[in-house]
This record gives sequence, structure tokens and C-alpha cells, in this order.
Amino acid sequence: MPFGFKEVEGIHSRTNFDLSQHAQYSGKKIEYFDPELNESYTPYVIETSIGVDRMFLSIMCAAYKEEALEGGDTRVVLNLPPVLAPVKACVMPLVKKDGLPEKAREVMDMLKFDFKTTYDEKDSIGKRYRRQDAIGTPFCITIDHDTLTDNCVTVRYRDTMEQDRVNINDLHALIAKAVDMKQLYKKIME
Repeated sequence: MPFGFKEVEGIHSRTNFDLSQHAQYSGKKIEYFDPELNESYTPYVIETSIGVDRMFLSIMCAAYKEEALEGGDTRVVLNLPPVLAPVKACVMPLVKKDGLPEKAREVMDMLKFDFKTTYDEKDSIGKRYRRQDAIGTPFCITIDHDTLTDNCVTVRYRDTMEQDRVNINDLHALIAKAVDMKQLYKKIME
């Protein structure tokens, strides 16, 4: 951890002490007969404990970054794997007029039943991106004036800050692939 060593999981070999004590004080035999060895014995116990709080702290420490940007600015970003990010996408109209908020609500309604999605129209688009970076939202979806004619939105990726024009009909598949636990397992296994 950034502040020093912290145990995340404890693994303790209790040998046969616990079961032997239980057998002694309860008066009941707790033994296993092994047919291959043709003998009985009291099994050993391995006790593990892992705290959700410690696991959460480990993930947060690993994900928190402060990145230096051009011009001397700093960006706080929570690089959570998309599958772990509490909010998967934020839908943002570029401005609060000209039919963009209404179109943004349509996009939000399309995604909100399958993914935790938020809506943000307060402040400049850059400030909104920074807010979402800080809470770990992997996708920001911006609705602009061209969206009304070409049915495409700008998707900004948290980790790279790159942006792509994506058809609204392809948004669901793009997000679903990124937040699919199977995809994360495949990536880990490579």
C-alpha cells in the first residue's frame, strides 16, 4: 500500500488442533477413514480470512492516479477496471439547448436498464469529463449538434482521453464488451 505493508488475507494452518479439541470436549469422534491408507485420522484445517474493507482499499490504492497534463494541469483519475467501476457511462449534452438534452435523455434511457448510467449537463464539457475521471467512469458519451443528423455520439475513454464517433446503435455493445467479467478473465489469463 502507499502507506506501508497491510495484510489483505490471512491464511492460518490450524493443523488438527480445532477438531481434536472439539472431539475431546464433545465426546464425539471427528475422524476421517482413508480407505487407501486403511487408517483414520483427524483432518487438518486451513483457516483463511479476507476482509472486504482491505480488498477495497487495495483496489482503490492501485486505481488512484494523479496525472500531469500538458500546460501544467493535473488530472485525478480512478483507473478502475470497467467491470468494477460503479458508474459505467455518463451521458452529456454538449449544451443545455437546441434539443441536445432531449436526445441525451433518449440515449440515457436506452442504456440505463443494463448499465449504471448518469446524466450531467452542469459546467463545461471539460469539467464534466474531469468529474467522471475522478470517480472512475470509463465512458463519457457526448451528444452534440451533429448527433441530431447523423445519429452518432462522441465517446471519450477515461484511461486514454481519446475520443471516437460511435453510432448510437453501437453504444450498448461497446459498453457491454468492456464491462463483461468474462472479458476481464480472458485478459488476466493472457
